[in-house]
Amino acid sequence: MTNTAAIKKETAYLGVPWEDAYGYAQAIKVGNVIRVSGQFSHDSAGKLVAPAPLNDQGKPAEFSAMEAQMRTTYANVAKLLAQFGASLDNVVEETLFVLDVDAAFAVAAKVRGETYDVARPQVASNLIGVTRLAFPEQLIEITFTAVLPEI
Repeated sequence: MTNTAAIKKETAYLGVPWEDAYGYAQAIKVGNVIRVSGQFSHDSAGKLVAPAPLNDQGKPAEFSAMEAQMRTTYANVAKLLAQFGASLDNVVEETLFVLDVDAAFAVAAKVRGETYDVARPQVASNLIGVTRLAFPEQLIEITFTAVLPEI
């Protein structure tokens, strides 16, 4: 037997160009669970914040922008969660996809501690090194799962 009943989904967007170009929602809420698509450091118009300088091969030449990109990414996620009446306090899991694990690890504790306002955030966290992200100047992308209190 196949269950074809539709589930109720609520969506959130930031109004950036690639939402239509790629065709996706920034976040989806089903029941009391919010799943946030991969987020990165962009402004409200979709322009990358703190882009990494590129070398002759079109790859990041250095990773000093990791902290700024990470901070902006968390700020964007806070905006998305707010659309559902949630905050970073509702986050239960995050996965950081990074081009340089050492650069991310060097700033992650500081940025995450300030973001979650506690030295040891109560968030399951994964840090995964990857070879490429959506934009050449991008150093980090983070996905999130948040849970709202049950009604």
